[in-house]
Amino acid sequence: MRRSRHRPTRRAVLHFAAAGATTALTPRLLRAQGYPAKPIKLILPYAAGGGPDVLTRVFAEKMSDVLGQRVIVDNRVGAGGILAGQIAAQAPADGYTILLGSSSHVTQKLLEPKAEFDPLTSFTHITRLSTAPTLMVAAADGPFRSAADMVAAAKQAPGKFNYGSGGIGSAAHLAGAAFATFTGIDVVHVPFRGSVEIVPAILSNTVEFAFPTASTAVPQVHAGKVRALATTAPRRLPQLPDVPTLKELFGSDDLVIESWSGLWGPANLPAPVVAKLNEAALAVARMPDVIAVHDKIGSPIDTSATPAEFTAFIRSETAKYTRLVAAANIGIQR
Repeated sequence: MRRSRHRPTRRAVLHFAAAGATTALTPRLLRAQGYPAKPIKLILPYAAGGGPDVLTRVFAEKMSDVLGQRVIVDNRVGAGGILAGQIAAQAPADGYTILLGSSSHVTQKLLEPKAEFDPLTSFTHITRLSTAPTLMVAAADGPFRSAADMVAAAKQAPGKFNYGSGGIGSAAHLAGAAFATFTGIDVVHVPFRGSVEIVPAILSNTVEFAFPTASTAVPQVHAGKVRALATTAPRRLPQLPDVPTLKELFGSDDLVIESWSGLWGPANLPAPVVAKLNEAALAVARMPDVIAVHDKIGSPIDTSATPAEFTAFIRSETAKYTRLVAAANIGIQR
């Protein structure tokens, strides 16, 4: 049978398909096929030496091995994470600048709408990595042995007690504000430039108590520097089984505060880059030694199933923190 003049040959079909595929791939997507071809900068909104810094450096080292290129941690501390967020949001969308995005970036945007990024629209969400509650801590050699002790003392001296945090809008700040609001105590919030400064402030009596994240606080509790009075986790921590939760002490879900972190890139990252970073991060998250170091300090691995699921999670967290900020009447105090 004679082939129809209008029906293309198999060779023609393959030719046009290849041409169409090449046309569909933008220069950015074509470059992504060889990604990564150089070191990747991971911006970290926390000070060097703290729990989040330690965990991130472990993760970055493992990701370097998986990706075959160095992942370099760049500490950019300032304005409770706003500085790091703005740098990452404004970086080229080529996958060579990524951010450890966190719940702090959600709350900072709520507290400072003029921040030059939006947690939902200014970033490509790659994967959630971990979650962590905060710990209510005081000096190990001080008089406070329970959350009830702190409440009773603060009520006897309104406005005289201070609590510290790693910055306005941080998990430590929100946990402290929620605690003060729920218990009706009048205490002063003292924000520092990073979570690493919280424990020294307690030891120097600059603040009486604080709510650092578990990754920062658990090692200090085990070292005997601070005493854990309670945790904001929904359940007691395996690392500190004798420390009660605020929920069990006061019977309110409003006192359950968990920080979380994950990998973000600038908006509109090419899909192959997102897939490569997601695959590498999940591979690291499955490593037994990585799981062990996270569990040891109370910041367990908690990955999202897909980038889309991570975006949905961030959207729900934004709604939750919007309610909390309004209830606690938290505002910018810079």
